[in-house]
Amino acid sequence: MRAYYFDNLPGDQRSHHDSSRDVPREVLEGLGLNYWSIPVDGHEAKINDVARERDYKNRDVIVVSKEAMGDIYETKLKGFFEEHLHEDEEIRYILEGNGYFDVRGRSHLYSYSKGRLDLLLSYPETPTEAWIRVAMGPGDLLILPAGIYHRFTPDENNRVKAMRLFKDEPKWIPYNRSVLTDKSTSRQEYLRNISIAV
Repeated sequence: MRAYYFDNLPGDQRSHHDSSRDVPREVLEGLGLNYWSIPVDGHEAKINDVARERDYKNRDVIVVSKEAMGDIYETKLKGFFEEHLHEDEEIRYILEGNGYFDVRGRSHLYSYSKGRLDLLLSYPETPTEAWIRVAMGPGDLLILPAGIYHRFTPDENNRVKAMRLFKDEPKWIPYNRSVLTDKSTSRQEYLRNISIAV
């Protein structure tokens, strides 16, 4: 896994879009992301440990490729790449192939306690809401918190096989960004969890 600021240059969403500005792990953690590196060979025991620790009861495997999805592939890719959030965590463990999760960054890290907002860290090089690209490959496990704006795309090889884990029954409902999602319960809880005044 490698995280860096998205370059915002025109071109295929599946391209690297590497600005050469890496994002420290602390910034990802400050956004509520969790990450593990678990070798694919013999991954079952460690995935089971993570699932038990985080109370994930269900899982499935998805293949995002033209061969697996047929004629709807390009339409699905456009949908995955629309900025959206979920009301539940999004958990992905990459088994094969490579892909990118883009998440919205922020320029400051705050602590909010007892009605007081304190600046902890400042990232002056980061514009508010800049896209952070998280490049993932086999063995990478990423957890996006409920309420975070994000999008996904495979890389230029157009194939990713991933395990999805769920706390309850499998569901994957994207809510595209809008005034309504900005005010949604999951978004407001996410902002409180990462200590941004709402």
